[in-house]
Amino acid sequence: MAIRYPNGKLYTPKKETETKKRKDYSFSNRGKTLEDELSDANEYYLTHEIAVIYKKPIPIQVVKVDYPSRSSAVIKEAYYRTPSTTDFNGVYEGKYIDFEAKETENRTAFPLKNVHLHQVEHMSKVVKQQGISFLLVRFSAVDRYFYLPFDQLQRFWDRMLAGGRKSIALAEFEEHAIEIMPKYAPRIDYLKIVNDLYA
Repeated sequence: MAIRYPNGKLYTPKKETETKKRKDYSFSNRGKTLEDELSDANEYYLTHEIAVIYKKPIPIQVVKVDYPSRSSAVIKEAYYRTPSTTDFNGVYEGKYIDFEAKETENRTAFPLKNVHLHQVEHMSKVVKQQGISFLLVRFSAVDRYFYLPFDQLQRFWDRMLAGGRKSIALAEFEEHAIEIMPKYAPRIDYLKIVNDLYA
């Protein structure tokens, strides 16, 4: 007997090779990515009236849509309208906050190719307008989180442009960034660091 979804489509189980490709996150994290954890933190901040911070939607232009049935539509072709800037922005105690969140599976360094020039330029403009901008990095292989202020990111970026190292070593994060220790609620309390730095 075939199993079907409520919309009538046939259920086909995923092949074993597809399930093996999934990232293996530690049990303590229960499969959540950094972006998921930050969304949870932002929901906590919003619910407790601490801050209003959201994930920015990616601006896309839909080009082609198929309508296989009256009740469903499938986007077949789309493209980015403009390059996205940073991942999150909002307001905390009257301060504008705008930041990027990145993960790396590398155990010893964060590759700067994961950050784009237009993002660095955007963050620089935010800081020039007295906003708060920073980079949150998760070293997923060792489950460590770091808050890197924009001025430090700019320093490492300039070093790369001058022909220097194309990554930020974990040891440099330990020296120039602030480590976020996961806790119960919210798990990634990055606003505690913002508060400590800008109170």
